[in-house]
Amino acid sequence: MNEKQLVGEKVAEYVKDGMIIGLGTGSTVRFTIEKIGELVKQGMFVQGVATSIRTEQLAKKHGIPLLSLNEVDKLDIAIDGADEADPAFHLIKGGGGALLREKMIASSAESFIVVADSSKMVERLGRFPLPVEVETFGYRMTEKKIRSLGGASALRVKEGKPYITDNGHYIFDCDFGSIASPKKLEQELSLIPGVVENGLFIAMADMIITVNEKKDIQIKKRTKQE
Repeated sequence: MNEKQLVGEKVAEYVKDGMIIGLGTGSTVRFTIEKIGELVKQGMFVQGVATSIRTEQLAKKHGIPLLSLNEVDKLDIAIDGADEADPAFHLIKGGGGALLREKMIASSAESFIVVADSSKMVERLGRFPLPVEVETFGYRMTEKKIRSLGGASALRVKEGKPYITDNGHYIFDCDFGSIASPKKLEQELSLIPGVVENGLFIAMADMIITVNEKKDIQIKKRTKQE
């Protein structure tokens, strides 16, 4: 069993009957959704809120009933992956292009649980390019303002055309190098008109489930002061 499957299936242990669950996007959470689908077949009743069209399709395939975010007051838990996670529980997310919905759903959950293989655990964020979702209108002007913060940027392209998110926006993948102050950068990006959302998730994760070099499951819980 590979690391993604190990942590993806482990987090399903936190899913309880009657819960409303935020279902993340990506290769690790795919194993979680498959495992939850097995629990549903065994008689557990849960409902999911999907972070992307891809996740919605996968959840339906595995028999998980879905709701929209507009239909709920809160989520019991949200489960998602990460492109990077640091010791302060800061994350970079959005490699799969679903960062806006992922952040909305994570912020609506009583508990946000992140599943990450060992390669995603870093001492400092920034090796993985930071996704920034922007309005298509005036996107080149928005890019100039993003670059003024000190990062290089590249418009995400798919099949020779600009990648379009589920929300109809573009994504810039930005290289800020090693990010010394993730919270400051997150705030500065959020203030740029035209930026819809950025992939810095600052101390949002309540728990990170990962593995060590021996492939033993590691469960890290964020304390209130972190």
